Amino acid sequence: MRSARPSRRHKRFKLKSEINVVPYIDVMLVLLIIFMVTAPMINASVDVNLPQADAKALHTKEEPVIVEVDRNGNFFLRKSKHDRDPVTPEQLKVEIGAIVKENPDVSVLVAGDQSGKYNGVYQALTDLQQAGVSKVGLMSTPESGK
Repeated sequence: MRSARPSRRHKRFKLKSEINVVPYIDVMLVLLIIFMVTAPMINASVDVNLPQADAKALHTKEEPVIVEVDRNGNFFLRKSKHDRDPVTPEQLKVEIGAIVKENPDVSVLVAGDQSGKYNGVYQALTDLQQAGVSKVGLMSTPESGK
């Protein structure tokens, strides 16, 4: 006696000819996140040889505030042509923050020693950003022989 149920062997499923794109979308989102995270790190490995340039000097109405970084990474703050005060990174943040609160449009320039380590200039730029400076310029000397 055979059962009334159809046998599993005789049951056939119709094949679908559609592509399931959900796994592909998941892979693309993961790749997008990976590229978004790694893209800012790519620029960190660029070799740079500074600071000579054939650029025109900036002409401003006010005298800019200059942050100097010597070859040993020491900071000096120059508020006018004649004063050059040694400062610590904490003092730099406080003094530049006070200057920016007084005059938000003040020009701030960073002068780094060519034979010094880039870490000192980077630290100065970070401290200036934390002090609230929105625009910072890098100083260079004119190319010799031009």
